[in-house]
Amino acid sequence: MNIFQADSVVKQYKSQLALDRVSMEVPEGSIYGLLGPNGAGKTTLIRIINQITAPDSGQVLFKGRSITPRDIQDIGYLPEERGLYKKMKVGEQAVYLARLKGLSRKDATDRLKAWFEKFEIDGWWNKKVQELSKGMQQKIQFIVTILHEPSMLIFDEPFSGFDPINADILKKEVLKLRDRGATIIFSTHDMGSVEELCDHITLINNGKAILQGEINGIREAYKSDTYSIEFKGDLNAVEKVLDHKYELLEHHTSNGLEQIRVRISKTTDGNKLLAGLIPVVRIRSFSELLPGMNDIFIRAVKSVTGTSEKSNNEDRKNE
Repeated sequence: MNIFQADSVVKQYKSQLALDRVSMEVPEGSIYGLLGPNGAGKTTLIRIINQITAPDSGQVLFKGRSITPRDIQDIGYLPEERGLYKKMKVGEQAVYLARLKGLSRKDATDRLKAWFEKFEIDGWWNKKVQELSKGMQQKIQFIVTILHEPSMLIFDEPFSGFDPINADILKKEVLKLRDRGATIIFSTHDMGSVEELCDHITLINNGKAILQGEINGIREAYKSDTYSIEFKGDLNAVEKVLDHKYELLEHHTSNGLEQIRVRISKTTDGNKLLAGLIPVVRIRSFSELLPGMNDIFIRAVKSVTGTSEKSNNEDRKNE
């Protein structure tokens, strides 16, 4: 079941088409990556989900029906730009924000105390927000975002301002939220976190959804049939096995082991290559190299941008 669905959503700001017939489906209980360069249209879509603005056309569904302002109570949003009041005390402000999401003062205070204790920040309750570092403020806003236990959470660059240790703590909490049934839309430029956390992604560029799907399926689709092989033995014997069916891309020696990268042809596969190597050398490792999401992100955006620029140039020639 999809908890959220956008169908052909269009949003225009004067001369800028922020969203151009964008569609996406977010499965319930998943972590869904919403990716794209700066200015691609991600923030506009997030604002539409949060009822801050409305689409010019298209449909936005939450739990199978058209989204309404009432649904905001069941959505938690952690924006990239933090919105805490600098001169308010941390505890006072956290209770206030929790009550805006429908919690009673007692429930808000009890839940906040538990989270403050869990994050070992009990001593911050009576401090003013302006006394806290960016990372500390981020922790407070993260807690307030999830406190009312919404069905869907939207995190926009949630690890910005954190050192690796605290970022790892937050990642574990995100996974726990998913495991308890929450659905998370995760917007970030950190492709390492995307690979680590996300199940599915949509990549938006210039207002269009240019790449969508399950992470492993996308990496498979973008693979280049390249293998990394580590072995002990005679490189000449390996080159004879490679012959014209395989392309030797790289070779170096480290600690007495030969390490090579090989691209296979479309007429064979990795199993045949491994079977040919086993009789002539001692294989230490043999693995297919799948592209990282960072490389895929760059390739997908460049391919669309290049096509767009070529089209524009042709249009100019025809004028």
